[in-house]
Formats: sequence, structure tokens, C-alpha cells
Amino acid sequence: MSPPEGTTTPPVPVPDVFDPRLYAAGVPHERYRVLRDHHPVAWQEEPGLLGWPAGPGFWAVTRHADVVRVLKDAATFSSYLGATQIRDPDPDDLPFIRRMMLNQDPPGHGRLRRLVSRAFTPKRVARFEARARERARVLLAGGVERARAGDGTFDVVTAVTDDYALLNLADLLGVPPDDRGLLLHWTRRVIGYQDPDEAAETAQGAEAAPSARGLGGATAPVNPRSPAMLRDMFDYARTLAAYKRDHPADDILTTLATDAELTTAEREMFFFLLTVAGNDTVRSAAPGGLLALAESPREYERLRHGTVGLATAVDELLRVHPPVLSFRRTAARDTELAGVRVAAGDKVVVFHASAHHDERVFADPHRLDLARSPNPQVAFGEGPHVCPGAHFARLQLRVCYEEVARALPVLRLAAPPRRLVSHFINGLKSLRLEVPA
Repeated sequence: MSPPEGTTTPPVPVPDVFDPRLYAAGVPHERYRVLRDHHPVAWQEEPGLLGWPAGPGFWAVTRHADVVRVLKDAATFSSYLGATQIRDPDPDDLPFIRRMMLNQDPPGHGRLRRLVSRAFTPKRVARFEARARERARVLLAGGVERARAGDGTFDVVTAVTDDYALLNLADLLGVPPDDRGLLLHWTRRVIGYQDPDEAAETAQGAEAAPSARGLGGATAPVNPRSPAMLRDMFDYARTLAAYKRDHPADDILTTLATDAELTTAEREMFFFLLTVAGNDTVRSAAPGGLLALAESPREYERLRHGTVGLATAVDELLRVHPPVLSFRRTAARDTELAGVRVAAGDKVVVFHASAHHDERVFADPHRLDLARSPNPQVAFGEGPHVCPGAHFARLQLRVCYEEVARALPVLRLAAPPRRLVSHFINGLKSLRLEVPA
């Protein structure tokens, strides 16, 4: 029904999608829908929250077409100017953060990408499939066994997917077995900093770890990207690189350690990027995909019976539960986006989960359809910053879902999932499943 002649429809308020606490209750899809329909490029305030200082605000980009444009147009929307997290880095830390490939623009980004791509050879990735499959089977069998000896449930995050992602990455990188727990410690420190539980736990862990003493109090917010917070990681990276030069092996860290084109600082930043992004991509996506399957029993049956292809299934599960919720760019010049004037220097933040549920691109976007095709999801990015390890991540996810389908004839939740407090990572802290008797 149209409003009476001479009247106007009141403007639709702009919902907040910045507050990390929103995401502990689930991805705010209804808020995203309001933004897509009425404010596809919307100004968001950036108040001080969870002990973190206020920021200047940013443009939230929520429609698929606009998200893709921002990700592809590095000349207009820079990763280098202000890095790629919503919160502005400390000015003194910005030169340090810009060393990372993720926070560079072409042509410098292209040089680093070519160097790291040498390490992610298809042959090296492919030979990990058998090892990943055996690891998934062993971890699942252990979880099921403990469930049957206990209350009939197990937490697939702590029993399976955390270790699965971590150990696969450690194998590919070539991290010694005794040091592999450090990778999870560093990942949780960097990724979980907005979550009070995770931040307290990782800070306490830092105090307890000999290599990480003196990194701050147990509960005070700390910038996980600062040189001070990463010192122990970089000390380890230098030590491991020296070891790899003396004891070369068929792994990524040997390739990076012996590449004469890389500086020490670039090696350290690659170690940081591969440790955190390489681990948490699968660590977040795998349980998120299992949650989606548990909530869609018919689709899980199609997966179990092989009536849908694994490649399309993995893409659809990444669409429904992308591991990364948002990425930030900075406008390098005055521009216009979806009819909105964006000034040079403004922060522009794309929201992947919103783009993945844009009705303009995806029919019935809130329905899981493991055979969905085409499926232009952007879980691994778009344009120059497409994840160089995407093939390795897809392999791990495919194997994980295949082995879960083999081990569990029914995928049933035993409790609501516990989600990470974060507007950056779409993480699950716990996903408890029932095990049939």
C-alpha cells in the first residue's frame, strides 16, 4: 500500500554492524538485509568498545556487486594506506604492518604473491590429501569414542577441527611437532582479541609461555598486530628459517628460508600471515560448514549419499559460512560507490557474509543448496588479493566433510554453538554434536 498523497515514507534507520558483540549471537543477517536494501554503502560509527578506543567511522559495503568492485579495484581502494582491519593501527605500527603481503597494493603485492606462490605448488598441496584424510579419521574416531564413553556428545571444534587445521598447516609449513602448539597460541592471540574469553586466555597463555613473557596483562586490550605482541613469533620465525637453511626439507618454510629474493622482514611477515590466515581459514570454515549441514538434514543426506559434487558443496558451505566476515580498504582518491560519495582517506569495509546473501545474486540465499551453481562467493577474496592458499584450504575442507559424512550418519546438535565475539572472523568456539548409540 502506498503512502497517502503528499506524505513521504520515513527514512529507514541505518543499523549498526560494527559492534563485535552482535556476532556472538550469530551473523546479523537481518541488519545486513536492511543495509543492502536501503543503505548499500552506509556510514557506520566506530565507538569505543570492549576497552578499545573509538575510531573515525567507516563505510559499510554490503551488496555483492559493490563488494566485488572494492576488492578488485586496488588503485581506488587501497590495502596499503591503512591496512586491512577496521580498527586503525597505531601510527607507529603502520610501517611495520605494511610489510605484510595482505596489506600491500600492486605492484609490490604482486612481487610478494609470486614469491609465496612458488611454495604453494599443486604437487606439494596434493600430496597432503592422504595425510589430511588419515588425520581427520583419527580425530573423528577419538571424538566419537569419548562421546560414547561419556554423555554421548563431543565438541567437534576442540576434538577435531582445531587440531585438524593446525596439524595440516604445520605439516605443510614444516614446523617441528613439539612446536605446533605455538601456531594455535599465536592464531588465537591475533584472531580472538575482541572476544573477552579468548583475549584473557591468550594473554594468560602468553604469560605462561617462556617465549612470550612480558607481553602484557591478562585482561587489558592489546593490539595483536603490534611489533611488541609479535616479537616472540618473529624470533621463532628467524630461528626456524636458520634451521631450515641447515636442514632443508620439502616444505614451505624451507622454500621461503632459501629464497634469496626475500628479506628477513618479509620472511617474518610471511610466517605471520601463513600461521594465522592459513590456520584460521580452515579452523573457522570447517565447523561453520558442519553447523550449516546440521541445520539442513536433507542437504547432509545428499552429501552422505554422494548425490552432490564435493566441489560445489564446499563452495556453498563457504558461501553460507565464510571464515572472514569483513575486510577493510582505504579510499586512495575521491570516488563514488553505489551513488555515495566516498572521500580520499575514508575507510571502506566490505562484508562478505552480506554479499553472500545478496538476493540480487543468490536465489533464496538463506537456503543451503549444495548443488548451487553458479556460486560467485568471495570467501577467499577477489581481485589481486585472492588467497594463495585457497586450493589447500578447499582440499582440507573437502576431506573433512567427506570423513564426517562417513563417521556420522546423523549430524545433530547437542547444544547451541558458541560463537566468537568478532566482526572480523566468523569463528565458532564450540560446536557440540550428538553421537548415535
